[in-house]
Amino acid sequence: MTHQLEVAPEIKGLIFDLDGTIADTMPIHYIAWRNAAARYGIDFSVELFGQLAGIPLYKTVEKLNELFNKNIDPREMGDAKEAAYEANMHQVRPVEPVMDVIRRYHGKLPMAVGTGGCRQLSLKAMKIVGVDQFIDQLVSADEVSQHKPHPETFLKCAELIGIKPEDCLVFEDGILGMQAARAAGMQAINVTDYYEVTIGQE
Repeated sequence: MTHQLEVAPEIKGLIFDLDGTIADTMPIHYIAWRNAAARYGIDFSVELFGQLAGIPLYKTVEKLNELFNKNIDPREMGDAKEAAYEANMHQVRPVEPVMDVIRRYHGKLPMAVGTGGCRQLSLKAMKIVGVDQFIDQLVSADEVSQHKPHPETFLKCAELIGIKPEDCLVFEDGILGMQAARAAGMQAINVTDYYEVTIGQE
């Protein structure tokens, strides 16, 4: 299943999503969302989780309000979910095929992380999986006004590393992220073809 991810020779910069791409955080995010939603009588399925992947925290709650005709306070539910996620973050493992690319190209190509997560928890996740030793450029949800599928996150990453968008390759695991990369005029690889995702299996 895990064959090596390749980078074409014309690529001058690498941009990585974080959750589900560098760090296998998705099972922990899923359990945190499922438990937070259950308190409000929402059955948060794996399918629903897939549809909402890549949407920032409070906007996810707004989406749940629309879908389930609820009036949940986004901050209340969102903060409860983040607290549950943070409490279990120590379980996060790196996505090895992606970490392999990062190690191979460290010092050869400039790299950045572009995530829909908040800066504080993104930095923590990067430290847990050890990617902070290789990448110090991060664009989080806190630094952009338009989130994925809008290209702003990835365009800011390209700007940070000083590489033209068309010369960048994006590594992603989400549909919204793939759309954002294409909208930015970048090449993109869906990393879920390279590792087993085990969401909803405890």
